[in-house]
Amino acid sequence: MAVPSPSPAAEKSALRAAGRAARRALASPRPVIAPLPAFRAALSPGMVVASYAPVGAEADPTALVAAALEIGCRIALPFVVDRATPLRFLQWRADAALVSGPFGLLQPADHPEELAPDLILAPLVAFDRTLGRLGQGGGHYDRAFEHFPSARRIGVAFSVQEVERVPLDPWDVPLHAIITEREWIAA
Repeated sequence: MAVPSPSPAAEKSALRAAGRAARRALASPRPVIAPLPAFRAALSPGMVVASYAPVGAEADPTALVAAALEIGCRIALPFVVDRATPLRFLQWRADAALVSGPFGLLQPADHPEELAPDLILAPLVAFDRTLGRLGQGGGHYDRAFEHFPSARRIGVAFSVQEVERVPLDPWDVPLHAIITEREWIAA
């Protein structure tokens, strides 16, 4: 008798647990996600780069944001209300304080300066070489990717979060590239 395959939801849950454990196990100081040449080539003055403030052991995009600012990009950060409400990307300036949001997030204070991103840096829990991504599971980034279809989607992760295959559902939106402390992965 054949053993049934795990459901995609169960498989994703197991991969999330493994990805979170792998990044928590990294020694301090944690690897830096440096702005590799391919990342810099994706930037241009005036473009809007949506980034994020890392939560827990997420890969920190600070060096990527610094490179974007050097090139003359505008920065936006996600503003989260709850699980059901879509992300809004609000303009952020390097001297602006962040406030506590839901799920342990740090985000800009709510204000009307909403921006449409040209490039979205997305935190990852796991990824594969085909640019499949696994996030926290709330669907915020998948909905943002659908809302901003022309935005370039770049996942940010540590190399230890790579898996052989991320199971994909019909609503999962693939990335254009992934940047780790070791490499730039693109199609």
